[in-house]
Amino acid sequence: MRRILDGLFSLQDLEYMKFVSKLIPTIDPDSIIGVRSPALKAYFKRIKAIDCKDEFIKSLPHKFYEENNLHASYIGEIRDIDEVLAQLEVFLPYVDNWATCDTLPPKIFKKHPQKVFDKVDIWLQSEHIYTVRFAIVTLLNFYLDEHFNPDMLYRLAKIQTNEYYINMAIAWYYSYALIKQYDTTIKLFEEKSLSKWIHNKSIQKAVESFRISPENKQYLRNLRIK
Repeated sequence: MRRILDGLFSLQDLEYMKFVSKLIPTIDPDSIIGVRSPALKAYFKRIKAIDCKDEFIKSLPHKFYEENNLHASYIGEIRDIDEVLAQLEVFLPYVDNWATCDTLPPKIFKKHPQKVFDKVDIWLQSEHIYTVRFAIVTLLNFYLDEHFNPDMLYRLAKIQTNEYYINMAIAWYYSYALIKQYDTTIKLFEEKSLSKWIHNKSIQKAVESFRISPENKQYLRNLRIK
């Protein structure tokens, strides 16, 4: 364990630490070492096979932001979906920021759409901010293409919260839904089924995309709620 921390501190960049503390204001600045993402990824490749891996992933809660990101990387390396889901159940309650949360959805989810989808609705009911956000990011990453479920458009519309990081994830989801499943998603905006903030933020993010036609962008702009 000391080895892992010593390695992280050897990669410390104090300017980057200040940058991250502003980017993620919800966590204690003293919990940020300041390791740039490429360096952290390279470091993980070097240490992922070391003997203390099991000890590390059991040492919750971690003290440092970068430790949480390493933990997320370990989960991403697991090739058994049941083990991935079990590890997520343990780790998710300790996720305390949007950045760690958004790196979590493992690629293996794509191979097990139904099993993961069954968990998503459970995660959406959590009282923990970043478990809910994780569920929304999972829907965005894996359920807007061949596994698209229109019911989720309406399921997310029912979430009523003042939590910024949940609402931002919902808006992000709808903006991608407008890009990938426009004909189905546009109905929610025509019906004004969403809160004003999510409605307008989703449109704002969608019209920034080059994957929506100019005609649809203009139509979306006209649907903004004043």
